[in-house]
Amino acid sequence: MSHSSVVATATATAAHTASNAPPPAASVATAAHTATAAATATATATTITKSQQKRLDKQKKVEEEKAKKAAERAAKETAEHAERRAAAAAITLVDPATPATQLRIAPLIARAATGLATLGRVKVCGWVHRLRNQGNMKFLVLRDGSGYLQAVLTGPLASTLAALDLCVETAVCVFGTVVADARAGGYELQADYWFQFSPSDSSFESIVTSESNPDIFYDQRHLVIRGENTSNILKARSYVTQAFRDFFFSRGFFEVSPPSLVQTQCEGGSTLFPLTYYGAPAYLTQSSQLYLEAATPALGNVFCIAPSFRAEKSRTRRHLSEFMHVEGEMSFITFDDLLNFLEDMVVDVCERAVAKCGDIIHKLNPNFRVPERPFLRMTHAQCVQYCIDNEIWSDPVAKIPFKQGEDIPEMQERAMTDKIGRPILCTNFPTEMKAFYMQRLPTDDTLTESVDVLIPTVGEIVGGSMRMWDLAQLNDGYRKHNIDPKPYYWYNDQRRFGSCPHGGFGLGLERFLAWMLAQDDVKKVCLFPRYKKRCAP
Repeated sequence: MSHSSVVATATATAAHTASNAPPPAASVATAAHTATAAATATATATTITKSQQKRLDKQKKVEEEKAKKAAERAAKETAEHAERRAAAAAITLVDPATPATQLRIAPLIARAATGLATLGRVKVCGWVHRLRNQGNMKFLVLRDGSGYLQAVLTGPLASTLAALDLCVETAVCVFGTVVADARAGGYELQADYWFQFSPSDSSFESIVTSESNPDIFYDQRHLVIRGENTSNILKARSYVTQAFRDFFFSRGFFEVSPPSLVQTQCEGGSTLFPLTYYGAPAYLTQSSQLYLEAATPALGNVFCIAPSFRAEKSRTRRHLSEFMHVEGEMSFITFDDLLNFLEDMVVDVCERAVAKCGDIIHKLNPNFRVPERPFLRMTHAQCVQYCIDNEIWSDPVAKIPFKQGEDIPEMQERAMTDKIGRPILCTNFPTEMKAFYMQRLPTDDTLTESVDVLIPTVGEIVGGSMRMWDLAQLNDGYRKHNIDPKPYYWYNDQRRFGSCPHGGFGLGLERFLAWMLAQDDVKKVCLFPRYKKRCAP
């Protein structure tokens, strides 16, 4: 019986079994025809000509030859690699034992600029920031935090086992002689001996790339800060912080260290971080202002540079949950005195920072210029009117204009400041927009002696005011803001025992830096930023 007959019979039998009826003759014939056609098609599909087979055989032979050669190359490379490592392992470097002066890179370069002959043999420790191989030479850019210096390993120095395995971020110590080399950025260390303290994992450069998600940058912040750009930002932050301190000390202020654990609010309850302090309710401080006020009768004018905490509900480019707060309080002053002081402080600190680290600032922000005095002074009502006149809308989507007495949100405030293009002292905010302790205008109880310093591209960087110094007015402020005055007994005592006109301010260091260094997000100027849902690393 033929194959097609078997198929046809089997098909018909199966159909008969299923229906308990004999298969019709037409069905059997149709099934037989279908099976025959399928078998013919299969035979046609699998039949190839001799020329096709010849090409296939040739292709297979070529592929086998390629695979064979690749295996031979791999075996040869493995053998050569093993030979190189064996030869490298046999190399032992010997320190020439000539006395060497250990120097950090920045002081070394400064001394080199006065004359290379004075340096002699030097010893530089640091991390391999960049690495380039060229024949039997290795070019290492060393980083020690103070600066960068290229070192060159040649001959046996570049052939040891440690040299073969060397990769970026390895911690090393290099000895040698410094020579002038414009191609290397001014100076180069020609090594005569080196060793490594600890190797680095070769995966470093693949952990964070320019294409990484922003959250990855903050997950790996401990590695990101090793980069030149972020390192420069953190150096500038240190210099600017010093500039603020130097400014305050030059004005006769004393620095104080207020507590971070408090039982009072300063800027409203919605942004408080609550905690339990030995069974009692407490908070992380929103501001050290109340404690600075308490210190003025003892020390006169005072300041602090300390962290403040705000439970911000959103993730914006200018808000943090923990930020560095530059705060000051002054006694026996007027509101005009406060405004003049803030203007002087911003300009003076900028001048000091440029004098100290202008190269870093201009590397990050080539367009930075110290602001010119006087700053533009506008009342809050005038700012609202400016927005109305210049079509800066209260609701940009519906194009609804502002109304007098309305608060100006962040986006519109920044648009206004950018359009004006210079620092603004925005004054006299409505009472309901400001904290309970702010002094009212003598001529209008609905307005406060308050000020925000607004800077182009960032917006508000300073908030300040005169403080209520009359106890009856302060108690009225507690009532209007629905605050229990009992925890503030010590604050109230400042009004009971020799009160006086006084005022102060708070400046967000991160916002100031974001403006100065042209960073689009305050998180970028922090060592390890803290914001909504970010408390690590």
